[in-house]
Amino acid sequence: FYGLKREIGIMNKVLALLGVVVVAVIVYTAMSPQMDDAASSTDVAQTSAAVEPTTAFIDDERIKNAESEPGNWLSFGRTYEEQRHSPLTQVNKETVGQLGLAWYKDMNTNRALEATPIVVDDTMFFSSTWSRVYAVDARTGETKWSYDPEVPGEWARKACCDVVNRGVAVYKGRVYVGTLDGRLVSLDAATGSVVWEVDTLIDRTRFYTITGAPRVANGKVFIGNGGAEFGVRGYVTAYDAESGEEVWRFFTVPGDPSLPFEHPEMELAAETWKGGSWWEFGGGGTVWNSIVYDPDFNNVYLGVGNGSPWTRVIRSPGGGDNLFLSSIVALDADTGAMKWYYQTTPGDNWDYTAVQDMALADMEVDGEMRKVLLQAPKNGFFYVLDRKDGKLLRANPFATVTWASHVDMETGRPVENPELDYTKKEQWVLPGPLGAHNWQAMAVDEEAGVVYIPAQDNPLIYGMSEDWTQSGLYKRNPGGWNTGLEFGRITQLVVDNIADQPTPKGYLKAFDPLTGEDKWVVEIPHYWNGGVLSSAGGLVFQGDALGMFTAYDKDTGEALWQFNTYTSMLAPPITFEIDGEQFVSVLTGTGGGDLFGGEPLPPVAEHASLTYNNYGRLLVFKIGGTEQLPVPTVRDRSIPVQADLVASNDQIAAGERHYNNYCAVCHGLAVRSGGSIPDLRRMSEGTHTAFNQIVQDGLLAANGMAAFDDVLSNEDTTMIHHYVRARAEQDRLAAAGEVSMGQLTWQ
Repeated sequence: FYGLKREIGIMNKVLALLGVVVVAVIVYTAMSPQMDDAASSTDVAQTSAAVEPTTAFIDDERIKNAESEPGNWLSFGRTYEEQRHSPLTQVNKETVGQLGLAWYKDMNTNRALEATPIVVDDTMFFSSTWSRVYAVDARTGETKWSYDPEVPGEWARKACCDVVNRGVAVYKGRVYVGTLDGRLVSLDAATGSVVWEVDTLIDRTRFYTITGAPRVANGKVFIGNGGAEFGVRGYVTAYDAESGEEVWRFFTVPGDPSLPFEHPEMELAAETWKGGSWWEFGGGGTVWNSIVYDPDFNNVYLGVGNGSPWTRVIRSPGGGDNLFLSSIVALDADTGAMKWYYQTTPGDNWDYTAVQDMALADMEVDGEMRKVLLQAPKNGFFYVLDRKDGKLLRANPFATVTWASHVDMETGRPVENPELDYTKKEQWVLPGPLGAHNWQAMAVDEEAGVVYIPAQDNPLIYGMSEDWTQSGLYKRNPGGWNTGLEFGRITQLVVDNIADQPTPKGYLKAFDPLTGEDKWVVEIPHYWNGGVLSSAGGLVFQGDALGMFTAYDKDTGEALWQFNTYTSMLAPPITFEIDGEQFVSVLTGTGGGDLFGGEPLPPVAEHASLTYNNYGRLLVFKIGGTEQLPVPTVRDRSIPVQADLVASNDQIAAGERHYNNYCAVCHGLAVRSGGSIPDLRRMSEGTHTAFNQIVQDGLLAANGMAAFDDVLSNEDTTMIHHYVRARAEQDRLAAAGEVSMGQLTWQ
């Protein structure tokens, strides 16, 4: 990379593109706040003294009848249908201009906040980073109680996409949360005391995590997990809500074929995996986000993730659809038996998960009323399925799609573009691994027949070693990512193919899922934006990367109101009502799957959390609110002079390869952090002195920066350090106009 001798102008173009080359990423940090390290229990059923439910008594009937109490937000998507459309109308097109901040709560974190709060009567329950849980007075923000599961700091290295948590479930006086280190915990809703906890992990030698919100119905708690990039096998478990005992478990991909099948569906799935040793890699198929309960059919719908590795030629060299990767699977909620499945991306090669939020609706399709399931997964096609039998009714593109031309409605299969086969030559592909839509929630306006989607056009250049396409030559890395792509040379791939780069964009779309037409589109200068809330007041709310929380006219897309939060947002807003007063709430703080992209350059806009800071806050608005946020100062992003910069080009190049494989996923490609993880170009000399101790010995493990001595030698770490210093000095001199890239060399 440093032997290219290209001008700094070319480097700027490359870095601008690198800022948008995105994948789901592992997350750790050397500087963010974290609790003391504490070993987590692996006991299967730890139970405190019995605690009688005293508050927040939500049962199935209450959630089924959630429309009768529109002031509450009783479950993850407000109702079991998870449409995220509120009937409240006090905040509407005419009054939204009077909306103001009622109160805010600092969450004391600079990491991504992604949760959907639950509001029951006058109490709000939500989760923060490191799987912490809070119960607060929804009128004032005063904390009623908080719970810290004390996730060990070094577990952050095992998380693909930040130390995040997307929410809790509330049911019959209990609050349920999944912890980053794989536990499911039941808390008393009145006090926050632990009722029981259970270890959900089948193999603690693998890098499993939980970041998704549990779902609760029929006396059971449903929870999945993450970790496909690291090589795990996906499954979902149902636990008895009262006792924590396991009721059933459904695996999403087959295990070792020499062992008995865990349930009949695995025999069906195994027929679609051909050759190779997928069970050694893990197989993937994690259900890390979307699990939806359907009271009409007593179904639980699972949104299943990508394969491990991403590349099918490695995990299943004989081909095959690789069930149930990238699929929607309908199970009997009581038994876990499969009723039907639909695979959105057979033989997935691109990390096109189908874990994005699913919503249930009643819609007229071709002159007939049907109960449908709606999903906009990563692959760029919006699916409308009949919930009774999984029949495909519609599959329309909702963003730019180049990997396939269309979905064949007879077979239900996408028609792939053979010209973009990256196993033969590296290729730019849309969508990239962040998808045309990720976990950020959409909203469904059933009456208008419109879905509001936070969509994106966001590319990646996919490439792999020619040797890896031969079965058996790619070896699993137990301590790192197992994608099958050559991220070590990603910079070189970009440089060689920069002329063909697609332009990244973000959108908020009002999309008709039956016709495939856009009713309106708002373009946002950054692609990584927040979830969506719609309301009967004629509004669509969304927080974006630029730090603006906006209310749009749901009929036209016109911005009717904006509030500058000074922080980028990913979490979806909610709305609730207490004593006749409507509130709108959102959590601030970005990161998650886009940490790899790092600091963007034009044409992508700089996001608010990079300009100021990644302030994790809970914001609550009402008509006439007068509270003010403190106005932050622009952060100092100057780069210090690098001392003792003595390294050869070969050493720096070796450091670059190691950095891209193990560090870029958190600290940003080309050592340009996106704002929530420390920027290594700006390390103090004290940190430079301790660099090898931090990376090799885990000096800051309790803060989230685990040791990497299992995958990096001391010499490897020294090479990474050379590369970090070289990149820092290059950017410092370039910013000062003192040198071009072609003049900068190291001996």
